[in-house]
Amino acid sequence: MPDPARRVLVVGIDGVRLDTLDRLTTPHLDALATEGFLVPVEVDDRTPTMSGPCWATIVTGVTADRHGVWSNNFTGHRLSAFPDFATRLAVKDGRRTFVAAGWEPLMQARGGGPLFAAPSRSVYISPTEDTPAAWEHCDEQITEAAVRLLADPADHTAASFVYLGAADETAHVLGCGEAYEAAILNADARLGRLVDAVRSRPSYADEEWTVLVVTDHGHVDAGGHGGRTAEERTAWLAGAGPGIGAPPRPLRHVDVAAQVFAALGRHPDRHWTLDGTPFAAAPHAVLFDMDGTLVDTESLWLRTVREVAPGIEPDDLFQALGRPVADTASRLHTLTGADERTLAADLEARFLTAVQREATPLPGALDLLDRLDEWGIPAALVSASSRPVVDAVLKTLGADRFRTTVAEGETPRGKPASDPYLAAARSLGVDPAACLVVEDSPTGIAAAEAAGCRVLAVPSYATVEPGPRRTVRRGLAGISRRELWAAGL
Repeated sequence: MPDPARRVLVVGIDGVRLDTLDRLTTPHLDALATEGFLVPVEVDDRTPTMSGPCWATIVTGVTADRHGVWSNNFTGHRLSAFPDFATRLAVKDGRRTFVAAGWEPLMQARGGGPLFAAPSRSVYISPTEDTPAAWEHCDEQITEAAVRLLADPADHTAASFVYLGAADETAHVLGCGEAYEAAILNADARLGRLVDAVRSRPSYADEEWTVLVVTDHGHVDAGGHGGRTAEERTAWLAGAGPGIGAPPRPLRHVDVAAQVFAALGRHPDRHWTLDGTPFAAAPHAVLFDMDGTLVDTESLWLRTVREVAPGIEPDDLFQALGRPVADTASRLHTLTGADERTLAADLEARFLTAVQREATPLPGALDLLDRLDEWGIPAALVSASSRPVVDAVLKTLGADRFRTTVAEGETPRGKPASDPYLAAARSLGVDPAACLVVEDSPTGIAAAEAAGCRVLAVPSYATVEPGPRRTVRRGLAGISRRELWAAGL
């Protein structure tokens, strides 16, 4: 079965206060929130609460300090170095992108614009005047144009951005009263038409659509923005799509562009230096530790170490977890004085025998491996055990579940160095930063993080705390797609 085509629709609704939105019944936004989420986003301290800086941050994935848009006059920007996501995808990847908007700085080369430099296709329809009625008519024309493209079965646009500005203009002219609330409801209805257009596509069942809806800033009660009040600084973001659930952390405007790339399976090049990070991203590969992660062998290893060194203290015993036989033998040599080579040979022989007789998959391990295969995500086995032990375990797990395997001694350095995970990623042809490592021990986690990978920790004996790009979970049983997509972000 072919992989589904990935598509992203971003709808920008200018100037919608979150507290006002919370009071209204907005069925289409509410439906997206039920499928995924709707959360507050705070405009950061350095960014003026103005449309130019905020939209630039949203669509470039970098802060105002970098994109250089500080007002609604874009003069002096650095958008050539930090372009919008529609331009990056079109220019760098040759993907089809689409932008529809009526606000001049987004689309026209005046006052330092445009923000959207070179999407594959664009529609610009400006209002005839700056009045609420004229902006409502403009938004209607923009929506009609976007609906035609989104519903076109012959169109294969990867990422679209549709801008709706009437709510913001209404607040400027009439304040945040009944007319403003009506404009927000109109925007929600237009969002519904955009989503319906997507779902009307004959190919919709074979596509994976991510829909993001975001506002740039709020307003004071009388209308207007640009200050630092909570009403002006509090924006919001809604999202739904494959793997998207409740965000694993507070979100920022810079995360929107990062999520667009992630939803399309595009891991950003390092030289893009984005400030944002996605909140749900299918890993390009999942790299599994073996002992204590996929198979119940840590107890066998600890028992083996006790048999070889009966008087070993608990602290020294647990230092052996996740480490190669040679490292443990060296540690035991300092404790017992016995010959390292003899210790290593004894440890290896005893452990291999125990694994051959007693190793069993841990709960959820085989199910997760099978689901990764269904999702088209390659899996690798990266172990601190020797090749004979790895091969013995593969008879239990099924060697065909892994695209590649790395055993102790097959890289210049073993865990906790990064070499084993870097070797696995290289063998699979993927960026380590786009990989998710599943580990149970601090030693293995150190190796994964040194390689720059995301980490899902499933501790066996040693305690592991959550951290940057590290999620902690009790075992693999019942792990959902949403949990996996959010792990380590």
